[in-house]
Amino acid sequence: MNTQSAQSGNWSSRVKQKTLHLAYWTAAYLVTMAIGSFGPELIWSYNNIASIAAILLNALVGFGMIYANIQYLKEQDEMMQKIQLESMAISLGVGIVAGLSYSLADATNVISGDAEISFLVILISLTYLGSIFIKYRSLK
Repeated sequence: MNTQSAQSGNWSSRVKQKTLHLAYWTAAYLVTMAIGSFGPELIWSYNNIASIAAILLNALVGFGMIYANIQYLKEQDEMMQKIQLESMAISLGVGIVAGLSYSLADATNVISGDAEISFLVILISLTYLGSIFIKYRSLK
């Protein structure tokens, strides 16, 4: 009994640790994205070398965030892995279909403005969060 409780405690602390690692990497990614977005205008006056360095840093931190996400998913139980996998699949599908339709609408001048990637990122994020919420409630 104590062994099972200790294993459960170890698993719980590992999940908490992986969740924190993912949160740190995600926060770092957001910071490097802000630096890459606002730095050219506010910090380094559109210096190309500084912009390239900021973009490379953002990409490297992004890969770190992806690795942290993989480690986070591996530490989850089967139900949470299933919820995450299905939510990611739905988000990917919605992102591809909506993104290509949005791009096509821009290319054919059906929409007045340019297609902005930020709208697609918001759509994918909201789809992912909504899918997790719905899947979690349906499997619980």
